[in-house]
Amino acid sequence: MRFGLKINPIKNFIFIGVALAFVSACKDSTTTTYRSFLSPMIGLNVPSGKEFDVKVQFGNEQKVDSVIYLIDTVKVFSKTDTSAIKLKTEGLKLGNHLLTAKIFGEGKSEDLTSNINVLAAQAPTEYTYKVIKTLPHDTASYVEGLEYHDGFFYESAGDYGHSSLRKVDPASGKILQKADLDKQYFGEGITVIGNKIIQLTYREKVGFVYDKATFKKLSEFSYTTGREGWGLAFDGQKVLNTDGSNTIFFLNKDTYQKIGSIDVFDDKGAIQNLNELEVIDGKIYSNVYTTNNILIINAETGAVEGKIDLSGLLPADYFKTEDAKANNVLNGIAYDKATKRLFVAGKKWPNIFQIELIKK
Repeated sequence: MRFGLKINPIKNFIFIGVALAFVSACKDSTTTTYRSFLSPMIGLNVPSGKEFDVKVQFGNEQKVDSVIYLIDTVKVFSKTDTSAIKLKTEGLKLGNHLLTAKIFGEGKSEDLTSNINVLAAQAPTEYTYKVIKTLPHDTASYVEGLEYHDGFFYESAGDYGHSSLRKVDPASGKILQKADLDKQYFGEGITVIGNKIIQLTYREKVGFVYDKATFKKLSEFSYTTGREGWGLAFDGQKVLNTDGSNTIFFLNKDTYQKIGSIDVFDDKGAIQNLNELEVIDGKIYSNVYTTNNILIINAETGAVEGKIDLSGLLPADYFKTEDAKANNVLNGIAYDKATKRLFVAGKKWPNIFQIELIKK
């Protein structure tokens, strides 16, 4: 037996009416669109020097008389119509920038915002290395800073209860001078400025100034620039400083207070965990903490121009425990300007290596 379906004509009419009303409402919503950026999408990555598209969905709530576009707080373009435009990144610092469309119409104004990240224009040149000489190193030293001056290594050893400033004979690894830090301090980066040595501490928000010849502590200073104290270097005019982020801070060489900064990016994004620093031929060399990489950074823009892979300097099984492998990592860059020798080290490593860079 077949069963038929009986339809109530009144209910069917109501259903059709509701459906038509829904469709009408949807149609109305598409014709009264809200205002927003269609491009760039929030967080768009743009290579430095390249243009990017800017397009705004204006809606039809009110007439648009003109639009002013700003990057950060600087006016870069204005239009009396709502067509799409292209904006340039030339001259912008690497990193995040706020994009604003200021829309004027019918005596009112409205701001729409988006943002872009300006990245390095090209991928870094990749390097490997050749070991020229292997020098002895004290495995008790948790290396946080390393410099070469006047035929000697100057070294900052970290870790609570074991931190010190050291002057070391490169050939023998013998400690010639040593100044121990009180156990509440974790020694970090150092740099030499004339006849003084500057040393940071990790989380104690203080730095120390020593006489280079005697290691006598001359003074202390408050360190509040970064979230923590990590690396230091001196380029002849200003002090360079890291705090474990992707920022390199510039400090006054006399007061050690912040006077500027650059953010470090390669062609893929920000490089975090910047640590020990050295300035070589106008470029900034920086260890990336917990990796085997040293970056070569443009000192003006923060763009990563080179990446040195130092994998294999120590045997893979040298550090037996997982904890040791995680903590006893590459850290320490020193440069002999007179002979153009490059030295690298690691935390509690048995050797300091003189290396030569080889382009891959």
